[in-house]
Amino acid sequence: MQDCSQKKAVELGLNVKPWVKTSLAPGSQVVTDYLEKAGLNTYLDKLGFNLVGYGCTTCIGNSGPLADNIVDAIQKENLYAVSVLSGNRNFEGRISPQIKANYLASPPLVVAYALAGHMEFDLLKDSFGKDKNDKDIFLKDIWPSNKEIEETLKASLNAEMFVNRYSNVAEGPKQWQEIKTEKSSIYNWDENSTYVKKPPFFNNLPDEPEGFKKIEDARPLLILGDMITTDHISPAGNIQKESPTGEYFMKNQILPKDYNSYGSRRGNHEVMMRGTFANIRIRNEMAPGTEGGYTKLYPEEKIMPIYDAVVEYKKRGTDLVVIGGKEYGTGSSRDWAAKGTKLLGIKAVIAESFERIHRSNLIGMGILPLQFIENTNRLNLNLKGSELISVINIENGINPADKVSLEIKYLSGDTKKIQTLCRIDTKNELEYYKNGGILQYVLRNMI
Repeated sequence: MQDCSQKKAVELGLNVKPWVKTSLAPGSQVVTDYLEKAGLNTYLDKLGFNLVGYGCTTCIGNSGPLADNIVDAIQKENLYAVSVLSGNRNFEGRISPQIKANYLASPPLVVAYALAGHMEFDLLKDSFGKDKNDKDIFLKDIWPSNKEIEETLKASLNAEMFVNRYSNVAEGPKQWQEIKTEKSSIYNWDENSTYVKKPPFFNNLPDEPEGFKKIEDARPLLILGDMITTDHISPAGNIQKESPTGEYFMKNQILPKDYNSYGSRRGNHEVMMRGTFANIRIRNEMAPGTEGGYTKLYPEEKIMPIYDAVVEYKKRGTDLVVIGGKEYGTGSSRDWAAKGTKLLGIKAVIAESFERIHRSNLIGMGILPLQFIENTNRLNLNLKGSELISVINIENGINPADKVSLEIKYLSGDTKKIQTLCRIDTKNELEYYKNGGILQYVLRNMI
């Protein structure tokens, strides 16, 4: 927030509205240095924009919970609460589980909306309040001029700040230096850790690639609409107490205050697997009326958490697929969106189109991306989740960009065959898929 808007706001007697949660989380400690040198940190503190940390914080859901009375009001009145942040992510349910919309803005606008207190405020016309002379205060009265910003930057920012902060960055703070470590060529895994666990990707790995495996009578685990982001697939933010992940923490005697976030727990596959498709805003068309990580188990037609259904399907030896709409996997290039999908046992994702990086990541985890063609999609195929889906003759091998046939068995007894496009696009990607994923491919080459 290297601007002067907060200084002018304080001097004019403005305050942030009491129901607005504020925080300041710069990407670098140098920001603190030049804010202090400019004398702006004092004004930020007075407005409630107190420093909470550095790096990924607000936009990944780590800025802390809303006050209990605010949460109660949101739930009781069914309020459409929103956030305004100067970060670079505004995915559903990520900033806070109580927030339904997130607006990305410049730092001065973040301050302005905090002063306004609501999103229906017209920044060009509405008054923030009165000054000591009973005159209306408008945005133009607190907005910094280009000259003010330039002069502030010249007086407060220099290269020495970066040298002083980062010339010894590898040493870390005192807390980092006090961490006890062991000199070893391999990592000493702590079985009791809920943050870092040995992942299972190489367990029982055969010497030779397993090649093409059958995908037969697979059950849809989710049927999803358009623009499903990697944050829907693998959320980075809040962990709900009433969830498979919450149950896992309870078994490991972790209190809700210590849950932290999925982003902080990404070194533990048990957490991330349970969190896959658990975004509080994801809507699975198989379980209408629900929101956040539910599916319908077939043939029982029982609504249950996705992870719990996966556990049951694994007992039965049932293959699983995911059905999607347009631009499946858009957003951050989050590797756990593909890793979690793999660990849930999903063999293929069938969608109308894929985001480029996520498609590649799926293949890198040994998951087959298939694209609907010939104007077919989940809607005109009337997919409900009760179907059985087979990839015909995949065990005989496929090539990049092949047409791949699917057989859909409906609950009524009817069957339908459709063509899909194999979105394994290159020979290298084909090798990754045949090896079960890029990790296995690299390891076998190293051996």
